Amino acid sequence: MKLSLLPILALLTVAHAAMPPELYWKSMLPNTPMPKSISDVLHSSAGGHTTMHAKYDHYMSAAFQQYAGGVFIIYDEPETQLQHNPYASLIFLEKDLKPAHKMNLFFTNTSNQACVLPREVVKSIPFSSSKMDEILGKFSVKAGSTEAEMMKNIIKECEESGLKGEEKYCATSLESMVDFITSKLGRHVEALSTEVMKKKETKKQEYRIMHGVKRVGEANLVVSHKLSYVYAVFYCHKMESTRAYTVPLQGEDGSRVKAVAVCHTDTSEWNPKHLAFQVLKVKPGSVPVCHFLAQETVLWVPKQTPN
Repeated sequence: MKLSLLPILALLTVAHAAMPPELYWKSMLPNTPMPKSISDVLHSSAGGHTTMHAKYDHYMSAAFQQYAGGVFIIYDEPETQLQHNPYASLIFLEKDLKPAHKMNLFFTNTSNQACVLPREVVKSIPFSSSKMDEILGKFSVKAGSTEAEMMKNIIKECEESGLKGEEKYCATSLESMVDFITSKLGRHVEALSTEVMKKKETKKQEYRIMHGVKRVGEANLVVSHKLSYVYAVFYCHKMESTRAYTVPLQGEDGSRVKAVAVCHTDTSEWNPKHLAFQVLKVKPGSVPVCHFLAQETVLWVPKQTPN
C-alpha cells in the first residue's frame, strides 16, 4: 500500500527529543524482558520508516474478520478454505495438551511490518471513525479503496465493546500498551510470545509436544495482538475464564518452537460460526477451546512467586 510518509517523518523530527519507546518500557517494566516479537519490530522501525508500508493478510480482503476471544475468526468460511487458513491449524482442545501428542501446525512468518511510532507522534494522528477522512488524507489512502476499508474496520473493531467478561483496549503506541498492562496487572509481569527457532522457511508439518508444558497464568491475564494497520496498533484484551501455557514443540524436520497457548474455558458467548467451532466441530460452551498465539502476539501474566 502506497502511503505518504512526509507527515509522519515531520512529526518524528518534532518528537525526537521524547523518551524512546524501549526506554519507557525499561522505566516502567525494569524486571520484564522484552519479548522478541516486540524487540524485532522496534529494531525494524529504527532501521527505516519505509516499514510503514504495512503488509495486509490476504484473508482480510476475502472475508470480514475480527478478533474475539484471542482468535482470528472468520464467519461462514467455506469448508474447502479452512485448510488454507493459517490460523486454523493453531486451534486445538485442551485435553490434547500433553507430552508426546502430535499436531499438524503452521507457524507463519511474521508479515506484519507496521512500525512502532512514539506516543508523541501518534497523539497527533486521529484514530476515530468520526475522523476517517482526515486519517485517509494523512496517509494518502483513497476513500473506498480496499486499504481504506481495512483501516475503517480496524478502528470500528477498536471502538466496539468487547465480549462479556472482557476488557479491551487498542494501544496506538508501545507506551500506551505498557500503561494499559500496568493498570490491569501491575508492574511485576511477564511478557511472553511464541518463538520459532528455525534456520529455514517454516512449513505446515507435524509437531510433537515435548516435556515441559507449563501453566503460566489463569484468569488474570492480557493478550495483545499487533494489528495490520498503517502503523503498529496493539489490540489488548484482559480476559476471564482462561488458562495460559508455554508449550515446547519439535517439528518433524527437527525445528523447535517455544509456543505460547491460551485456553478459553467458557465460550458460551462466542458466535456459533466462530472459526474454532468450525475447526474442532464442537458447540459454544461445550469444551475449553485452545490456540497457540501467533508470533507477533504478546501474552501478559503476573509473575509467579516461587513456593
